[in-house]
Amino acid sequence: MAIKHFLQFKDFTREELEYVFERTRWIKNQFKSYQKYWPLSDRTLVMIFEKASTRTRLSFEAGVQQLGGSAIYLNTRDSQLGRGEPVEDAAQVISRMSDIVMIRTFEQDIIERFAANSRVPVINGLTNEYHPCQILADIYTYIEHRGSIQGKTIAWVGDANNMCNTWLQAAEVLDFKVHVSTPPGYEIKPEQIGVFDHSHFQVFADPMDACRGADLVTTDVWTSMGFEAENETRIKAFADWCVDAEMMRVANPGALFMHCLPAHRGEEVTAEVIDGAQSVVWDEAENRLHVQKALMEYLMLGRISG
Repeated sequence: MAIKHFLQFKDFTREELEYVFERTRWIKNQFKSYQKYWPLSDRTLVMIFEKASTRTRLSFEAGVQQLGGSAIYLNTRDSQLGRGEPVEDAAQVISRMSDIVMIRTFEQDIIERFAANSRVPVINGLTNEYHPCQILADIYTYIEHRGSIQGKTIAWVGDANNMCNTWLQAAEVLDFKVHVSTPPGYEIKPEQIGVFDHSHFQVFADPMDACRGADLVTTDVWTSMGFEAENETRIKAFADWCVDAEMMRVANPGALFMHCLPAHRGEEVTAEVIDGAQSVVWDEAENRLHVQKALMEYLMLGRISG
């Protein structure tokens, strides 16, 4: 099997994603019923972190161990990567000593260069541009609660960040629609992320209009990692883009609310919404573990029959 990477959502076809979702369901069922499943015995995952993490480290480290493998944590501050070793050289060495690599970093170019020089699969654990593992978990969570996402409408309220970019890519691959509402000056740039078919998204100036008729309403913090210097400016600019009960009321009956976490209650979402009955944020967070197990299994072993 040729080396395959997961660096952005559109790296996988719809058929591959559907397979990963089906494997997620099976692997999660095994986990919940305490059935041992160790397909990655003696396999090693290297996790490289340049950006801080809670869910990404927990889900990958626990996930590979639950599949029988082991994980090695590398922080760029504590390795030669933090002292100027070329990304290309690091990729050559690390990929000779491991079976799969997950990287959580800043520019997408870093992970692309690493993957181009790697002998093993590389997974994007987050970059400034994309967060594909989180959207895998989000879509699987929607499927668990409501069935197929095809033809559904997702409302994105807030910053046109890596999460929004990945939702736009996912909409093209899996055939659903994204309603996007961002403050002036923070608009999406679809062509920069390779999204040229505008039939899968629509832009709204008013976040209430974006939420109207949506099957899922989702958001993220207003200030992503790496943009902290803009925090005060962003708080003012995004003041009207807080997901509240009124926005959820104009969504479809049974609409879900998601947030990739960590959340700032009272900023991008009210406590009433994130802690309310329509919120599935804890299932969403847990599903990072299960979809990433299915993802690692697929990248290292290919399709599992049966």
